[in-house]
Amino acid sequence: MSIESPALELTNLTKRFGDTIAVNDLTLLLEPGAFLGLLGRNGAGKSTTLRMVTGLLQPTSGTIRVLGRDLAEEPIAVKRQIGVMPEDMALLEYLTGPQYLRFVGRMYGLEDAVADARREELFAKLDLAPAPRGLVADYSYGMKKKLSLCAALIHGPRIVFLDEPFEGIDAVTSRTIREILLSLQGHGVTLVLTSHIMEVVEKLCPLIAILDEGRLLGFGPLDELRVREGAENLEGLFVSLVGGAQDGTLSWL
Repeated sequence: MSIESPALELTNLTKRFGDTIAVNDLTLLLEPGAFLGLLGRNGAGKSTTLRMVTGLLQPTSGTIRVLGRDLAEEPIAVKRQIGVMPEDMALLEYLTGPQYLRFVGRMYGLEDAVADARREELFAKLDLAPAPRGLVADYSYGMKKKLSLCAALIHGPRIVFLDEPFEGIDAVTSRTIREILLSLQGHGVTLVLTSHIMEVVEKLCPLIAILDEGRLLGFGPLDELRVREGAENLEGLFVSLVGGAQDGTLSWL
């Protein structure tokens, strides 16, 4: 595929679960090297969208092209080029961390020595030092999040999808992760990130997409969207587009 192909192209993407429309006629295009913050309230369709574009969930209708390839026609070729950090992490918990990453490396065709070297570098960067024989099942939540990120990056993907990567992560590691992601973007990797932490998204993502009830309410550069909506920051933009802000006063106080 040509390197000029869009990194991600969604056309009229829709997903229904019975009578519920989780994603409704979603169309957007990302150029290589873009860093998109995908935002929405709980149940807005963010995770469903990520599951579709990573091949974990079949769309009801619409098309998905990743790095110039149609996902429905060439799913294996697409999956070789992407990295995925799902919100539920989906780890093999009865392996050790090193065993799990060696397994992931083999799935992507990496030699064990290459996977092991990359694992050591990732572990050092993320300050992840599990007990040598400790199973993933015994890791803390934060350690599992770090391991999931390692698995998403170890094969050198050209596009990375991250669902709530900063949830349960301490401040020091959060800063390291931000630096890793910005470094990837600097090398032309395309990133799609979901997070409820507006400050993180505002610092990282120059491009924003906001979903609500499965529909795309806003998509474009953050600065342009803020000016259009008269918002001071990302949180103000989000509330302006989504609405629904409630008075926080409790009747019994």
